[in-house]
Amino acid sequence: MPAATKANHLQGIIEADETFFPSSCKGQRHLNRPPRKRGKQIHARGTGKDQVPVLVVRDRSGATADFMLNALDKKTIEPPLRAILAKDAIFCSDGAAVYRSVAHSLGITHRPVNLSAGIRVIAGVYHIQNVNAYDSRLKQWMKRFHGVATKYLENYLGWRRWLERWGGHNSPIIGLQAALGRENQFQRLMQT
Repeated sequence: MPAATKANHLQGIIEADETFFPSSCKGQRHLNRPPRKRGKQIHARGTGKDQVPVLVVRDRSGATADFMLNALDKKTIEPPLRAILAKDAIFCSDGAAVYRSVAHSLGITHRPVNLSAGIRVIAGVYHIQNVNAYDSRLKQWMKRFHGVATKYLENYLGWRRWLERWGGHNSPIIGLQAALGRENQFQRLMQT
């Protein structure tokens, strides 16, 4: 199942950033809030009851993991990162204090990029441009669905990871194997 297939070990230079999706009860009959008018956009940035934060973590080889979170705090972010980050990893993120705290707690090297000061790259190699590009492709791809129910968001995230992984080498056979949970039985050949 693509939703369950995510990178379980990231190494080298690892980039992390969060992205937000509108909380959606699409298709549900009983809502715990007043319904939104059709087409109403959520304009508030950052966390809140109308936003679902998703932490995206990606290394330079393209291995990607993402996690739907309840909040953006150390208590929520640290456990999934502890499970997948190598001890000798170099962790790149924006300047958010939560990432600095998590990196210190995990004992890994942290290279924060101060985007608000216009610093996008440190020492020519430490940046979060790969993860931001992935976030951008993810958001653009999600637009075609006109909103995704929050209870199915993990499935869509997995679908997108799967598309990124296989790219042009995608086939119906690989799709069926992935749906059956046997995706890793195929060798991935990128160049000949």
